Amino acid sequence: MHMVDPKTYRQQAAPGVVETLYGNALRLVASPVSGRFGIALMKVAIAVIFLWIGWLKFQPYEADSITVFVANSPFMRFFYAHPHEYAAHLTKEGALVPLQRAWQAANNTYAFSNGLGTVELFIGGLTLSGLVSRRLGMIGAILAFLTPFVTLSFLVTTPEAWVPALGDAQHGFPYLSGPGRLVLKDVVILAGAWIVIVDTARQLLRKREGAGAA
Repeated sequence: MHMVDPKTYRQQAAPGVVETLYGNALRLVASPVSGRFGIALMKVAIAVIFLWIGWLKFQPYEADSITVFVANSPFMRFFYAHPHEYAAHLTKEGALVPLQRAWQAANNTYAFSNGLGTVELFIGGLTLSGLVSRRLGMIGAILAFLTPFVTLSFLVTTPEAWVPALGDAQHGFPYLSGPGRLVLKDVVILAGAWIVIVDTARQLLRKREGAGAA
């Protein structure tokens, strides 16, 4: 009887085992259940962003931080009383400067931020409701998809979105500053919201066609 060396057997069998495990893993990830989980996770992720950031809009420091975007935006600056004076009244996060806080209040900074926060909370709530209501979720996903177009426009209208020329060779386009990098992340929300829209549309059509066939 020919005896097979155990070490040789393991070496020959190992590739087959790895390939089997790899195939099983691919099938698991590609399964319909995995797909549904991914869509649900995307809805939750988008909702968390809007709900959390929306809540922060009611905090003075967050309202102060978006001043550079709103004051430079041709679509939003009219909400401020003195948009052209914003640069002299910026404060660092965590710092409390009563005079600057008073100017921001007179500039309508906080009232606008509260309104914006309300809108974001509304979008986040609708998107999250998509876990139980496709129609409401579709509205939320559409609003979540449209919002980044406004946000990404800040890359064009806001000088502070780019590294200033203070002596370093890396400044201006394509060198994003902290605020610019924050804005750029909205492309993920845009793409994720579109995925949710497409999936929800398929679900609604499937339900509609099923009702018609019945």
